[in-house]
Parts: sequence; C-alpha cells; structure tokens
Amino acid sequence: MPTLWLRCLIFGVALVAPGALVEAALPKLNPAPQSSTLAGQFLIASPAMGDPRFRRTVILMVRHNKDGALGITINRPAGEKTLAHFLEALGEKDATAPEGNVRLFAGGPVQPEVGFVVHTDDYRRKETMVVNGRLAVTSSREVLVDIGHKRGPEKALVAFGYAGWGPGQLESELARDDWFIAPADADLVFDEPREKVWDQAMARRPKDL
Repeated sequence: MPTLWLRCLIFGVALVAPGALVEAALPKLNPAPQSSTLAGQFLIASPAMGDPRFRRTVILMVRHNKDGALGITINRPAGEKTLAHFLEALGEKDATAPEGNVRLFAGGPVQPEVGFVVHTDDYRRKETMVVNGRLAVTSSREVLVDIGHKRGPEKALVAFGYAGWGPGQLESELARDDWFIAPADADLVFDEPREKVWDQAMARRPKDL
C-alpha cells in the first residue's frame, strides 16, 4: 500500500484533468437515485461487524441506487499535511505560502490511491457530487488549490479510497445487521474528535420502537 506522501503525489498526478478521476473512480451509478437511497446518510458499523477493515467505521454515503453504492469513511485518520506542502506536491508554486493544514483520511479499501475531498456545500464545481443540503464531494485538484488560496469550502477533509458495493450487496449486509443508519451531520464529519465519531453516530441512529 502506498505511503501517505506517495498517495499525495498520486493524488496530484491523477487530478491533472479535472473531473476525469470521478468517472474513472466511481461505479457506474444511476445519477437519479431511487427514493430509498441511503445517499446523505451515515452507515455505521455495528458492534458485531466481522470485517476488521470496517470495525467501528462511520461511512458517509455518497451514492446508492439499484446499481450499487459508494461511501467514504470519515473516522480513519491517516495523517496531516500543511496546505503549502500539499500544493507543492500538486505542482502549485506561489510566492505567498497558504496557511493551515489538510487532514488526510483512509476513505475505504477500494482504490486507496484515489483522492476525494469531502466538504461543506458552500462550494461547487461541475464535477462536485452533492450528498445532501450540507455536504458534498469533489474530486479535482482545483478544490485543493482553491482551499489553499481561501476560495474553497468552509470545511473540508481529504480521503483516499472508498467503500463500494455492487447491486444488492449493501442491502444484504443491512439485512444481517452489519450496519446501522443515521442522518449525516456536518458536525460529525468535520468537527467531532475522530475517536468519538462512532459513538456519537451510534447515539444518533433511530431507535427501534
């Protein structure tokens, strides 16, 4: 598996063509989700989850319909880089070094070399995937450049890889209680300490009557 720094370099190379990565990385999902879609929800690993890759994970569901599902894990920190360091890896050189850091996360076991920026919905590009009224995902180098120059979203995190399911696969896992569901919340995505995200998400899931 690539080191964190190597992943940064891969991210920079892969995102030279804006929007191209989205087509390459995502499963071919219908852009018009069904009414039963879980997009915009949290998928929370149950305490009985048998797969160690997903133990105590919280996944932001980005797409879900009859063709499959895709989500990004938000509570697997993988490190942190300064914006200046990150933009330099992307080939961006500026006389005024941007301030601040970029948090890096392991977004899932599928294509861990592929980068996504999860961010607040105050920022849009043509390749942006809207998750719900407060959250969106963009996969292009320009979003990182805009963040570095204070033209980006208010809040963001960078994730490498994603969790993916084929048709009917997620439904089967839900039926055997591998996962719980709760409404996605921007505070949990960006603000809550990562070690508390799973507990907080569990507390927010609807309780059985």
